[in-house]
Amino acid sequence: MEIGNILNIGVQGFQDATNRAAEAAQQIASQSVENSTEESVQTEDLTTSLIELQRAENDARANVKVVETASDLVGTLLDVKA
Repeated sequence: MEIGNILNIGVQGFQDATNRAAEAAQQIASQSVENSTEESVQTEDLTTSLIELQRAENDARANVKVVETASDLVGTLLDVKA
């Protein structure tokens, strides 16, 4: 596997996680606003959205590690060639 592919995979994964986090945050915000006049927010929907937000955060962190590792690998290869 080429280093450029690894970087692309990490960046794409980070973008996907960011999009999922934004969508989950939007769902949480809209539930809070829609249900502000009711006695309680539907906890199952809110819980699902919060879990998805946490999963997206974990995925983003993992993909940042992929990008960091690929970057370190490029640096090491450049040091070896120098």
